[in-house]
Amino acid sequence: MEFKLIKTAEGSAARAGEITTDHGVIPTPIFMPVGTVGAIKGVHMHEMREQVDAKIILGNTYHLYLRPGMDIISRAGGLHKFNGWDRPILTDSGGFQVFSLSANRKLTDEGAHFRSHIDGSKHLFTPEKVVDIQRVIGSDIMMALDECPPGTSDFAYAKKSLELTKRWLLRGWNHFNSTEPLYGHSQAFFPIVQGCTYPELRRDAAKFVADLGAEGNAIGGLAVGEPTEVMYEMIEVVNDILPTDRPRYLMGVGTPANILEAIDRGVDMMDCVMPTRNGRNGMLFTPEGTMNMRNLKWADDFSPIWEASPCLVDRVYSKAYLRHLFIAGELLAMQIASIHNLSFYLWLVREARRHIIDGDFATWKAGMVEKLSRRL
Repeated sequence: MEFKLIKTAEGSAARAGEITTDHGVIPTPIFMPVGTVGAIKGVHMHEMREQVDAKIILGNTYHLYLRPGMDIISRAGGLHKFNGWDRPILTDSGGFQVFSLSANRKLTDEGAHFRSHIDGSKHLFTPEKVVDIQRVIGSDIMMALDECPPGTSDFAYAKKSLELTKRWLLRGWNHFNSTEPLYGHSQAFFPIVQGCTYPELRRDAAKFVADLGAEGNAIGGLAVGEPTEVMYEMIEVVNDILPTDRPRYLMGVGTPANILEAIDRGVDMMDCVMPTRNGRNGMLFTPEGTMNMRNLKWADDFSPIWEASPCLVDRVYSKAYLRHLFIAGELLAMQIASIHNLSFYLWLVREARRHIIDGDFATWKAGMVEKLSRRL
């Protein structure tokens, strides 16, 4: 994997760059749609290419390991061949999912012991095993196993957690470097900066991660209960230390405004389930604010969902028709809304990139954040 930094914005830490993988080039900043079990909920892969124009999607190690399992994915020739996606894929290590199973997991130096949310069976994720699983999945970018502490953790717990994450990271890093890809394309390994909401822990973690010299680095453990302004502060603390010649991935964030604020602070890659999850519930994100498609005000609005959209779906269907589908409980409503929201998120990061290159990002971003907070 290669990263080329093209331009840094004036009066901002925002960057435009380019990541090159064996499955394609990713312009940054980029938003990565989440395909937890190897699928984007309600959206075909051809729609992800032709309507959404996603450059990279996510899969999740925990979920794919449990179902369909590594034997099936291996026999298919990796996730790219299994799900028909021929562009880059990033896989989460499963650490966040194990964190969310707080009642059914135990963390030790050996690794994360947990019970499956599907059938209650016992499993163990070690840093080495997580690398091996991601080798079988065949993702272009794999993540290190980490512990994601709650955003409300006290300092003592956060420090203990970080030390465990660092020990796991070294083991995962060494195992990654002693193993080879399985399907003829290269894979990159991203360490994850933890440290909760404590600047001294975040600085320690960022330096530890930076010193490894990995092809890219991630910021984890944010948007897990801490105030938004604290999240922004932690991003700034970490990005002051992470190398500028490697991509920076902010994990699991967030709203359109969050994304622009993260880009402003030097983040290159982001992911979140919000576009599809909110879309399935009738919330649409637009350049002028958010729309609740169940509201009566859209019942006789026959204008396109988003007339200037690069996505055909937005230009073909009216707001009135989409509202009708939601009120009628039609599955197509969720599909249209999901495609729209994903298209909007990808449009937003493309616009951010354009304004970084054009030199007016700071001005554009200030106006856009104000509009994104409106309820239409």
